[in-house]
Amino acid sequence: MKNSPLHDKHVALGAKMADFGGWLMPIEYPGAGVLAEHTAVRESVGIFDVSHLGKASVKGHGALEFLNVTFTNDLNRITDGMAQYTMLCTPQGGVIDDLIVYRNSSEDLFLVPNASNTSAVVDVLKANAPQGITIENLHESFAVIAVQGPKSAQVLAALGIESDIDYMSFSHVTIGNKDVILCRTGYTGEYGYELLPTWSDAPAVWDALVEIITPLGGQICGLGARDTLRTEMGYPLHGHELSVEISPIEGGAPWAVGWKKEKFIGSDVLRAQKENGAARVLHALVSLDRGIPRAHMSVKDQNGNVIGEVTSGTFSPTLKKGIALALLSPDVAVGDQVIIDVRGRDSLAQVTKAPLVPSHVR
Repeated sequence: MKNSPLHDKHVALGAKMADFGGWLMPIEYPGAGVLAEHTAVRESVGIFDVSHLGKASVKGHGALEFLNVTFTNDLNRITDGMAQYTMLCTPQGGVIDDLIVYRNSSEDLFLVPNASNTSAVVDVLKANAPQGITIENLHESFAVIAVQGPKSAQVLAALGIESDIDYMSFSHVTIGNKDVILCRTGYTGEYGYELLPTWSDAPAVWDALVEIITPLGGQICGLGARDTLRTEMGYPLHGHELSVEISPIEGGAPWAVGWKKEKFIGSDVLRAQKENGAARVLHALVSLDRGIPRAHMSVKDQNGNVIGEVTSGTFSPTLKKGIALALLSPDVAVGDQVIIDVRGRDSLAQVTKAPLVPSHVR
């Protein structure tokens, strides 16, 4: 089990720790808990240690062109200083990983994959890279600290940082005398940022943020709140809504595919799914009773026929109801009522369009 550079700080605060992709990370903190941490992000500000996320660099002449025939999205849609959500697929259309690409230039791109998939992403890139392109695994070179919530800009202003950058863009700033990559990204649906200091500088940057958020009513947040926040938004999580068995079309992310590109890994299969329709479609569900859906629970129609499976489920602190994401038959439509098998008891839910709460990312 690996530790983030902020591990000692979480332990000192008494955080409940758990395995996330081979990393021991905080789920929640005592005295607040998931509900309070979630609410702080929706109403004020929260900070998260997400240093378990991977980091890698791709450099060299033709780097952008190489990634553009490898990843699903079209890097020509963005310019230097911008970021893009994309995916690395198998030739069969399944998702090896979903990740964010930061474009420093056409010859210098920085990647943030998921923790447990970083090595797989790097291995695929190294196996396919033309001569002259260098791929480096930087997993433990940079930390990632998310600052999320309506008061996020106030936090950065208190640090003397100019934070008025567009969504999915990034800049280079200093906190104290520490160099930090500042990104207008996040995974909560709220206005926010992700800060990438070096591994060794992370504790100092974290301490500066903690000092500022406290008087703003902010909270240090664990990955439990991160999961409830992203589920309310309908954001996919690899291993749940996306996997090597679940394509971007099935997982509700066709918008992350550059359809005008001539070729990329898995493009033939994805084009066929787009044209002919996928065998299953991702939908959001909201419980109509007291049931709390959980992953892998079966979903049935009103006649008791199994029509799919829950991929993610939780209690929504915002809606005060059970919510879920589920892969369902393509015949299911928004507005339909379905039945979730909650530990042997039928629980009624309605098929709903995500996000389940308003998005404030912009």
